[in-house]
Amino acid sequence: MTTIHGTSRIGSNGFEPSPRLRAVLQTVLVDLIALHLQAKQAHWNVVGHNFRDLHLQLDEIVGTAREASDTIAERMRALGAPADGRAPTVAGTSSLHPLPAGELLTSDVVDLVTGSLRDVVATIRTVHDEVDADDPSTSDLLHAIIDGLEKQAWMLSAENRVPNAR
Repeated sequence: MTTIHGTSRIGSNGFEPSPRLRAVLQTVLVDLIALHLQAKQAHWNVVGHNFRDLHLQLDEIVGTAREASDTIAERMRALGAPADGRAPTVAGTSSLHPLPAGELLTSDVVDLVTGSLRDVVATIRTVHDEVDADDPSTSDLLHAIIDGLEKQAWMLSAENRVPNAR
């Protein structure tokens, strides 16, 4: 068993995550935290047609992203890996593009936040197979997160969608 400063690096379940598994989970964590912050920022500053419904829907996305980030952080801790959700870490390492400052039109918020949802899903899908090979239990958590985020992206994107011509 490897120790750092007298503490075990092996999680409470006896499984020692690889450095790569730790790194990819940290990547997923910061993108989920960034998504939570973006959706809340949009929630506070959205204006325009269908404001109230979108305002409430953004809070649902905040909840989904927040719960998912907590799940990943707690999984990291169960594996003995530190979880770094500090503001400078999130700002410096998230793959999400920042939202513009100030008020945002509802149609723009729909497109921007849908894009961020899809970007986080893409991050998770990129690392999924690698995680599955190293730790199938963690992979199962990623499946559930993908499902929740894709549902939110579908529901949000429908706000700006135009029906197909028949």
